[in-house]
Amino acid sequence: QLQLVESGGGLVQPGGSLRLSCVTSRIILDNYAIGWFRQAPGKEREGVSCVSNSDGSTSYADSVKGRFTISRDNGKNTVYLQINSLKLEDTAVYYCAARRNGCSWNRQVYPYWGQGTQVTVSS
Repeated sequence: QLQLVESGGGLVQPGGSLRLSCVTSRIILDNYAIGWFRQAPGKEREGVSCVSNSDGSTSYADSVKGRFTISRDNGKNTVYLQINSLKLEDTAVYYCAARRNGCSWNRQVYPYWGQGTQVTVSS
């Protein structure tokens, strides 16, 4: 069973930081790219970052470059999303997702999803 479980969300003030975790299995980390997506109220789900399983390469949406960092800890079967300098517009439910064949910004090509973790940025 392919499972992804997010955690680490919460309420934070603008300018603050959070580290989101996506715990999965070793078979997923070895064979699937892991993407982080987010969905704000009334908006489409959008990709923010991804890490490839093949070479560990990472990619970021322009809106989060320089503030978000994706990383993998194979020993813990976990992919992290470090979020710094949080802005009000970062408020969303954040999801991790897995797919074979590399990273993609198209959410429809990811067959496996976690349940999401809420990030709320508010003063």
